[in-house]
Amino acid sequence: MSNIKYFTEQGLKKIKDELHLLKTKGRADIAKQIAEARDKGDLSENAEYDAAKDAQGLHELKISKLEESISNARVIDESEINTDKVSILSKVKILNQTLNREFEYTIVSEEESDLKEGKISVQSPIGKGLLGKKKGEDVIINVPSGELKFKILDIFL
Repeated sequence: MSNIKYFTEQGLKKIKDELHLLKTKGRADIAKQIAEARDKGDLSENAEYDAAKDAQGLHELKISKLEESISNARVIDESEINTDKVSILSKVKILNQTLNREFEYTIVSEEESDLKEGKISVQSPIGKGLLGKKKGEDVIINVPSGELKFKILDIFL
């Protein structure tokens, strides 16, 4: 099963830059930590060596996940996005009817999500709940804390 992930050009570049950093500086730093721990003597009782090897495993796992994301990446052309309904890369202005507050979010891939920047994941409960909805529509979304009621005020790029 393919696991296609949609990105903006900027989001894909950010992931490629992170991967490059992990493969170069990150691997070199971990190799240095392992070498320093190895120099401290008996490896069978060396907690620093074990920790460095564990860090290396996690580091390589992160590299592997980023490589998988990049290999399954598709860049979305914003000119092809339909603003009649919420889709990935849509900006959506919503009214949280429970709090009576307006919010504006961009629906993005999980890797690009950043709540501080107003980017929510298409995989999040709110992102999933908004997908395919139209301007003016009322939406009830189940989140871990219960139900939230939204009204879609606008959809744009």
